[in-house]
Amino acid sequence: MELGSILQFLDNKTILVTGATGYLAKIFVEKILRVQPNVKKFYLLLRAADAKSATERLRDEVIAKDLFRVLREKHGAGLHSFISEKVTPVPGDISHEDLGVKDSSLKDEMWREIDVMLNFAATTNFDERYDVALGINTLGALHVLNFAKKCVKIKMLVHVSTAYVCGEDAGLILEQPYHMGMAKKGDEKIDINFEKRMVQEKLNELKLENVPEKQITSAMKDFGIERARLFGWPNTYVFTKAMGEMLLVNFKDGLPLVIIRPTMVASTYKEPFPGWIEGVRTIDSIIVGYGKGRVTCFISGPRSTLDVIPADMVVNAIIVAMVARAKQHSEIIYHLGSSFRNPVNFSNLHDFSFRYFSEHPWINKEGESVKIGKGIVLSSMSKFYTYMAIRFLLPLKALQLFNILLFKKYQDLYTVLDRRVKLVMRLGDLYKPYVFFEGIFDDLDSEKLRIISKETCHETDIFDFDPMNIDWDDYMMNVHIPGLVKYEM
Repeated sequence: MELGSILQFLDNKTILVTGATGYLAKIFVEKILRVQPNVKKFYLLLRAADAKSATERLRDEVIAKDLFRVLREKHGAGLHSFISEKVTPVPGDISHEDLGVKDSSLKDEMWREIDVMLNFAATTNFDERYDVALGINTLGALHVLNFAKKCVKIKMLVHVSTAYVCGEDAGLILEQPYHMGMAKKGDEKIDINFEKRMVQEKLNELKLENVPEKQITSAMKDFGIERARLFGWPNTYVFTKAMGEMLLVNFKDGLPLVIIRPTMVASTYKEPFPGWIEGVRTIDSIIVGYGKGRVTCFISGPRSTLDVIPADMVVNAIIVAMVARAKQHSEIIYHLGSSFRNPVNFSNLHDFSFRYFSEHPWINKEGESVKIGKGIVLSSMSKFYTYMAIRFLLPLKALQLFNILLFKKYQDLYTVLDRRVKLVMRLGDLYKPYVFFEGIFDDLDSEKLRIISKETCHETDIFDFDPMNIDWDDYMMNVHIPGLVKYEM
């Protein structure tokens, strides 16, 4: 099979992107507008009440970002007219049928014109409310599929999932689909319609009892974790994403489908420039906390692999996979990560962070340099719990007793510290499956894609997604951590 020209494939294409204000979606849109200005049109689905609000979100949360700096320099004063010609903001919501698009004439136009659909929309909070995560990550995927089936020119649907739909699997994890109802543990099958009913019943029950909204949110978060763990997934996010994949594979019928499973997505490696990031992601919260002097320990198993992939490599792979699928390439699931070909250990994260912030201390709000210690590495959760008990829980108990003896003089301080400690313990529980993750993501299908691209496409350098090209020391010290600091400042 020959890929031919990727740029030629993108020429005159009409593309729908959901979750358009998200990190990867923005990088995808910017990349295509920059390298193939002859793309016909982007429909960008944004959560908004109306067209005016959608246009404002497009302007403020997408085009105004520093990510579009290169495109801005290229077009100058003509950028606004270029964007107006190429990009149509669409108010909608994938948790509703027909993606929540209310404008019937716009909807008919989309069904006539769309060639390719990409579903980036997701809620990535590990402990999201179960009703919210089920609506977006699971049922939203089905709504996107049903919308794609109504597009008369549709060539494929690309769904961006996560490699961690594997749960807590260890060893070599293959690029295989999840079939309907397949649980990670136990004999009980997953019935997605039953999950929908349970969510509605739970919400009705809480509302009948006049439970305050804040407590409903807490209860629905706990409910999601409970259902995920019942079937063998560590959190609501990956459980609902796995169910979304099940629906797509089961109901795709004859629609060409590509499922992209990235690992931990980090800042851009090269394009449009190195180090662009938005949002503090999984490992980044540890790096930032350490630089600010708030994190004094690192948790990682001795065999834990840190599987990281730069965002622009993910986007490049998505574009190449689109072209391959259009050429009838049979593979539909791609792991995009680094653990199989160019691994970096979780223990290296401690070293990178210590070296970087020793040389470039964090500057706090008072304009002072934050002094960091070497910190300690805890190799098990039992060591983490012991550390937390000695360092925080015992002093907190002493403060609680002191507070009672002094007629609650220090109640506000105790409440704040107690809340912080509980948050750290909850985060420790949520992150545990990842800091002790011992799986390696096989990327055989992704490697086949790289080989085909290198052998049959002249634009390989524009769409590089080979993790073997990454020098982790250079990337972390000179690209990723500086980019993260810039974002946080």
